[in-house]
Amino acid sequence: MAVEVTNVKEQAQKAQKASKTLALLTTKEKNEVLHVLADELEKEYETILTENEKDLANGREKGYTEAFMDRLSLSKERVEDFAKGLREVAALEDPVGEILSSWTLDNGLKVEQVRVPLGVIGMIYEARPNVTVDATGLALKSGNAIVLKGGSSAIHSNKAIVDVMHQALKKTKIPAEAVQFIASTDRSATQELFTMKEHIDVLIPRGGGSLIQTVVNNATVPVLETGVGNCHIYFDSKADVEKALNIFINAKTDRPAVCNAAETLIVHKEWLNANKDALIAKLNEYNIKVHGDQTIVDTIPGASLAVEKDWAEEYLGLEVAIKVVDNVQEAIDHIEQYGTKHSEAIVTEDNETAKQFLNQVDAAAVYHNASTRFTDGGALGFGAEIGISTQKLHARGPMGLPALTTIKYCMSGNGQVR
Repeated sequence: MAVEVTNVKEQAQKAQKASKTLALLTTKEKNEVLHVLADELEKEYETILTENEKDLANGREKGYTEAFMDRLSLSKERVEDFAKGLREVAALEDPVGEILSSWTLDNGLKVEQVRVPLGVIGMIYEARPNVTVDATGLALKSGNAIVLKGGSSAIHSNKAIVDVMHQALKKTKIPAEAVQFIASTDRSATQELFTMKEHIDVLIPRGGGSLIQTVVNNATVPVLETGVGNCHIYFDSKADVEKALNIFINAKTDRPAVCNAAETLIVHKEWLNANKDALIAKLNEYNIKVHGDQTIVDTIPGASLAVEKDWAEEYLGLEVAIKVVDNVQEAIDHIEQYGTKHSEAIVTEDNETAKQFLNQVDAAAVYHNASTRFTDGGALGFGAEIGISTQKLHARGPMGLPALTTIKYCMSGNGQVR
């Protein structure tokens, strides 16, 4: 395979130029583009799957984990889901141009705070080809150009998807240059993207902790930090048994490889003493491997004693760390120490305890009597998401269209001077 020569700066400059055209398009025009993209992806699904098989073959050869291969794998149905996601984004309200507030000064100067596109988004991600489509759709709808840098493990899939989207864009008012894909697998290309502050307005890393921290620690471009998900479920002493177990099993097993899956279960000792048989039965039914504290090792057959690493682990599979506590404050303290500020849940019929948990736990999403799996742009009605922010500035939680805008103050006067 020939070495891919990539001029990252030139690609960023092209994206920046295209963003000027994008910012002037109407909502109707942008929506029409998303429908053209969706139609083209469905039409060319066989081409995409052929290239995806090259990545899968490489993954099998390298011994990628089952969870990793699941994220990498495409099918006709998954490509159709890409298209469906684009159409859903098209149906969402366009945030660009929204007047957030307005007022008139004593001197008659009218002030409006208006949403505008960020400009150019740099997207750095790993083995999820769906991100290529989701991020592009959200960027274009919010009036932004995008520079995509996917991981080498999905290089063939991502190139095929972008080629199809470029083919589609040629039929629309958006220049194909608005979507740039850095095809080089050389790390220097990614590092170059980190420092293009004059052409890239924001970087969004999406993937494992190592990738995210590399971007955060090395970028001179502003970063919208997404986070890994060491998500916790806490069974309070007053948790309904059936409700608690259903929530935990959903959060752990529905899609174990995603960031909003539960990785740690915290159990009040009174609840465990009363319901240990029901918990053990569920763990066995779903073949969930358990790492626990000494009480759990003494209570659950086959459980291994947790080491420090287990409390911080994002297992991304059918494994869980279980800790026993005496009260809700111990649960909150444990989450404070090991959580990743992503999604945390309490199961209890005591509203005061729930309120304490929701108020004290520092995370982008907190739940009372519901699964952490709802921390998702689609589930919350945002359409596709570009990532889940675990930081506190600009955007937090699932990032949909409004998170990809900033504000501009527009003033209108009649000759006022200061």
